[in-house]
Amino acid sequence: MTFFLLLPFAAAIFSLLLAFISLVPKKRSRARLFFFTGMAALAVDSLLSGVILRATELAEVLRGLTLGFIVKSILSAAWLGFSLTYSRGDYRESFRRWGIPLTVLALLPIGIALGFQHQLLEVVAGGRTAHGPQFRFSAVAEVLNIILLIANLWILMNLEQTFRSAVGTMRWRIKFVVLGLAVIFGARLYVQSEAALFSVYDLHWLGLESSGLLIGCVLLAVAYVRSEWAEIDVYPSRAILGSSVTVLIAGGYLFIVGVLANAVKRFGGAGSFQLAAFVLLMGMTGLGVLLLSDRLRQRVHGFVSRHFARAQHDSVQIWTRFSRRLANVKDQTGLCAVSARLVCESFEVLSVNIWLQDEQKEQFIVAASTAPQTDEASPGHPRPATSSAVAAGLRARSSPFDLEGVDEPWAEELRQLNPTTFPNGGHRWCVPLRAREQSLGAFILADRVKGANYTAEEVHLLQCIADQVTSVLLNLRLANEVALSMELEAFRTMSAFFVHDLKNTAASLNLMLKNLPEHFDDPLFRDDALRAIGNTARRIDEMIGRLSALRQRPAFNPTEADLNQLVSEVLDGLDEMPQVELTKELQPLPKTLADREQIRSVVTNLLLNARDALGPGGRICLRTQHLGDSVVLSVTDNGCGMSAAFLNDFLFRPFQSTKKKGLGIGMYQSRMIVEAHGGSIRVKSEVGKGTTFRVSLPVKDVK
Repeated sequence: MTFFLLLPFAAAIFSLLLAFISLVPKKRSRARLFFFTGMAALAVDSLLSGVILRATELAEVLRGLTLGFIVKSILSAAWLGFSLTYSRGDYRESFRRWGIPLTVLALLPIGIALGFQHQLLEVVAGGRTAHGPQFRFSAVAEVLNIILLIANLWILMNLEQTFRSAVGTMRWRIKFVVLGLAVIFGARLYVQSEAALFSVYDLHWLGLESSGLLIGCVLLAVAYVRSEWAEIDVYPSRAILGSSVTVLIAGGYLFIVGVLANAVKRFGGAGSFQLAAFVLLMGMTGLGVLLLSDRLRQRVHGFVSRHFARAQHDSVQIWTRFSRRLANVKDQTGLCAVSARLVCESFEVLSVNIWLQDEQKEQFIVAASTAPQTDEASPGHPRPATSSAVAAGLRARSSPFDLEGVDEPWAEELRQLNPTTFPNGGHRWCVPLRAREQSLGAFILADRVKGANYTAEEVHLLQCIADQVTSVLLNLRLANEVALSMELEAFRTMSAFFVHDLKNTAASLNLMLKNLPEHFDDPLFRDDALRAIGNTARRIDEMIGRLSALRQRPAFNPTEADLNQLVSEVLDGLDEMPQVELTKELQPLPKTLADREQIRSVVTNLLLNARDALGPGGRICLRTQHLGDSVVLSVTDNGCGMSAAFLNDFLFRPFQSTKKKGLGIGMYQSRMIVEAHGGSIRVKSEVGKGTTFRVSLPVKDVK
């Protein structure tokens, strides 16, 4: 049929067009580069298929098929890279984890196809069918075909894991991309499986691959219109092979198409096979779209609820699922992630944002979300936060309410921080998290499928979920406080013995200093002893002072002080730091009320920590500036840095240090001193790149 002879060329043009469209956005990424390479290779492969189907010379057909093997090897490598980078926040970890097998599957087929290109296929004597001549695979071609089959199966499994790990709006954004590629590589899996089973290659398979490519391109075009192939950050679990739906449905898919092939072989001709295969691919694609449709799922759920159930939601099932997920929760971050996903799945809401109150400030920050945030936290840019007015407004609310119906400035701010993605997603709802008179945070629900209104039953269920989340959140915070209290109590007990031992050691060293005059005539002994004893005594006295200060919150005697002057005094009192490039950027500052000695100890501790973190070519930069109602000191180094886990859990706790000989006391004490002054201390660090500490103190006249 003329239509199917032109179909490969149409698919090639469509594929090449999508490849160049992917380069239009200014923001480039590894996934987009892999996508461009993969779509361009698919276009070349489909173009070769069209040339082969129209060829009249056997040698020309054989040459085209051989070249097609080379192109298929290249496109499999490109799509493997795409499947491991598209919408994955941990793609670097995936490349480290699968580096060796990925390299083998990417490069080995290319090497085989290029090295044995004249030994891959041979014409089957007398094997001509209605579709054209048949070609037999050599042993090398069979190995190559199996490797490509495994690579394509791996591509589909990676895309499936990415899709299953997304939720809400994130899943909606990538759905048609995943579905389009599933159609493209599903058709190729069938062809490669048939070739592996029978060790022959029929030319009608070229039309099947082109049909899959054309349908897949249509779905990719739909994905571009919907979200311009937007990428998100998901972190798929390391699922085992047996849990993959791709593996489970592959057998059924191949069985159905195999039955179709046998039926055509008995009752139809070449054109009827291509037409039937094309119709089958269209039907399976449509079925996939329906199964992944949030609207269809909601309609089925509503039909069952109206006609076969009394309650709108199965509360027992929801609580059972919630309880099982909470069993693995260890912190409030995990609690918020579990809760957001539960609400998203139970109420057919695509965008669920959970805001929690910052324990140090009167504001809310994003703790979990099922929708990509437009203002993601990044180095130098804090996470989105509300003003204190939002916290005050939510303090007066105790039950779920329609956020669109509140005409107050704090509600407008909350709406701006929680934008909607779909114009027909309905009203945004807010579910406060309250414990008596204390407001701990809120759920913000948006983009409900079909914009359905919330019933009284659903509002009540949301309130129950919020109460449960609040209870667990309070328990987690209380458990953390109890653990910290026990840790500090044990520390106090231990420090009493430690201080006692250190005092005894200091006494013995002082006795040595008293006996030193007896050997004063020996210059070498005198110099060495004085130096060793003096350094040891000074270090021990410093440790005693720092440990003793931990037994209670530091009291301070505030006086008018200039932060620039305190920094200069610390620098003048420190020993020289060889091989360290030290720069100062001290801007004129207003006065602050501070205990001069304690603030000097904070600056000293920050400088010594920065020096200890440096390697060869180390740099330290001290900067002061006046920001609003505060004076700010920044200490930046390009040293070893600290991990995110250490920053969040251990940096400001006693006895936690990254230094081999460190006690882990300095930063704990420094934060106590700064907070006693009404200030704050913040840190930004990245392993291998360095650390920045920012100490903020209120200016003198601020009340």
